[in-house]
Amino acid sequence: MEKNKMSTQLMYKPLPDSLTIKTSKVNGLGLFAQEGIAQGANLGTSHIKIENDEKEDEVFRMPLGGFINHSDDPNIVKIELHDDRYKTKWNLIALRNIKEGEELTVKYTFYKV
Repeated sequence: MEKNKMSTQLMYKPLPDSLTIKTSKVNGLGLFAQEGIAQGANLGTSHIKIENDEKEDEVFRMPLGGFINHSDDPNIVKIELHDDRYKTKWNLIALRNIKEGEELTVKYTFYKV
């Protein structure tokens, strides 16, 4: 039984436990807080850039970035980070306290709205 417990702790989780996907009033599906989220909370990686010497660099959307909708008055900001693994990645950070049930939104910078 202990072996099974350990393997479940190593499983990939596309979304933090504090978030869920539901129907959005903004567009299609969206990310929603399942509990209060504090200002400054780092929710995880939304996009990564793979640098490639042979062809154009590619930006990949992670599951966390796949369901967040645009707003001109967002409650989340996407910040650019640099690390050894991906070189460039973007994480989502809460701009203010977010209430349980509230949809998370970000101002799009990769896409035209």
